Amino acid sequence: MFNSRIYSIVRKEFVQLFRDPRTLALAVVMPIMQLFLLGYAATSDVRNVSLAVWDQSKTTESRQLLDAFRAANYFNIDYLVHSADEYQMLIESGDARVALIIPPDYANRLLDGNAKVLMVLDGSDASIGATALSTARLVGQSYGTKVLTQQAALSGRPAPVLPVEVRTQVWYNPDLNSSYFMIPAVIGMILSFITTILTATAIVRERERGTIEQLIVTPIRPWELIVGKILPFAILGLIEAFEILIIGHFWFGVPVRGSLGLIVFTSGLFLLSSLGIGLFASTIANTQQEAMLTVMMYNLPSIFLSGFLFPLEAMPKFLQIISYAIPLRYFLVVIRSLLLKGVGFEAIQNEVIALAIFGLVIMTAAALRFRKRLD
Repeated sequence: MFNSRIYSIVRKEFVQLFRDPRTLALAVVMPIMQLFLLGYAATSDVRNVSLAVWDQSKTTESRQLLDAFRAANYFNIDYLVHSADEYQMLIESGDARVALIIPPDYANRLLDGNAKVLMVLDGSDASIGATALSTARLVGQSYGTKVLTQQAALSGRPAPVLPVEVRTQVWYNPDLNSSYFMIPAVIGMILSFITTILTATAIVRERERGTIEQLIVTPIRPWELIVGKILPFAILGLIEAFEILIIGHFWFGVPVRGSLGLIVFTSGLFLLSSLGIGLFASTIANTQQEAMLTVMMYNLPSIFLSGFLFPLEAMPKFLQIISYAIPLRYFLVVIRSLLLKGVGFEAIQNEVIALAIFGLVIMTAAALRFRKRLD
């Protein structure tokens, strides 16, 4: 008798579960998504770091040094520049993570046994910067040992020191402090997670309680209802973001080198996407639980595929391509560049344009769907 009662309850729960295919699908898809994201994206084994090269020597010896960096299977020589301003702009914009500067007298100094090259590293991403720093030194020592062996074989006597020295400079975060990398990302997470969850659940809560119908019959216009519902969450998100910014600056010492006006402007653009996603989720879900699960279907990939925790360079190519569809990816580049590098609009204009497009498209689509559901 006891077992039959348990069986009845279990059967009833399964019937209810299968009657809600949306929740069932989310329950099945979520673990598979976590499996693939954790399996591929959760890695700090960085590869294919973009490298800019200013080869002022243009000799056989300098090309052999570049071959050594290629052979390390860590750097991709993506840019050949001809001035300090060029590689500085590439690093500021995030197009290049590292710059290698080979002096004009490199070949002659190599013969004399005291050649030096300079490697400039972007320290705004501490994980990539630390790995690039150690790899650059390792490549320099390995190549120096190779040249030393060749010179010793030709002269018949060993050279006293390594003939090549790779000198390094770390910009923006010389100590490679991980908090400089994480705290700006927390601002992006707050603006994304809090606003999407609050927007989606708050509107669904109104529908569950039946108060949304009371608002519909009032003289208020649909667009006024939409603005009135999402504006408090936008203000709350900005307040919490600046709370993190202030604490990060005065407690953890994270610099604020960029324009506060530009920070507010880009944060507002990013909020359009987050609020739009929350609004769109509210039109799909019928309950707060469904709203939470729907928002998580967006927020979970954002954590892994935006560069929030793990460098994008460490991910497989297909995941890097998918990450271009995630607004948080662009905002993290913007907020880290503004806080740590102090760049102007020119260095982040591509990311700002992408945020504007995402925000307008997502918010417009969500508002139209929400208005249609109200009608």
